[in-house]
Amino acid sequence: MGRMTLPRLPLTVGFDLDMTLIDSRPGIKAAYEAFSAETGVAIDADLAVSRLGPPLQHELAHWFPEEEIEQRVAQYRALYPTYAIGPSLPLPGARDAIQAVHDAGGRTIVVTAKNEAHAKLHLTHLGIDPDAVIGGLWAEGKAEALREHGASVYVGDHVGDVRGAATAGALSVAVATGPCDETELRAAGADVVLADLRGFRAWLEAYRSAGRP
Repeated sequence: MGRMTLPRLPLTVGFDLDMTLIDSRPGIKAAYEAFSAETGVAIDADLAVSRLGPPLQHELAHWFPEEEIEQRVAQYRALYPTYAIGPSLPLPGARDAIQAVHDAGGRTIVVTAKNEAHAKLHLTHLGIDPDAVIGGLWAEGKAEALREHGASVYVGDHVGDVRGAATAGALSVAVATGPCDETELRAAGADVVLADLRGFRAWLEAYRSAGRP
């Protein structure tokens, strides 16, 4: 009797957003400066944008007492569309990375700690068109969406993204375009480290040629 052949799952690749697909530092800096002016609290916007990745609550905890965080998150997010969307730019290779997955017959999802509505605003503004966007998930929490969508690869710039991929059982492809350098990403367990997404298409083609799903 012949051996049963299981159906091959479609390729699904997850991507982080900030500092993986988009350079949101100019926009977030502008949003923090407006937020600082509105609240009267001195916030070092350059410092804040140097450590993007974790949820907004983590950053605001450096500037506000714990009991104010929920209120300040809402206040900051009300300002965000006005100040942060326009100045933010796609990172090199971002659009082509999404297209490379689609050219391979696969699906792309964006899984980010950013709230979903603002993530979608960024992507629409920049003409980057993944198949799904899931917001509000950080580090190991990203595994929830990666598993739900059957992602076998997750691409991110932060050690938290590496942990999220590992928790989901996905291959971790890291890009050294964010706050974590290649050494940190490899030490965290990244399976692949690219300088930026311009190398993603060639990597994906080699990965597929090796018979990976």
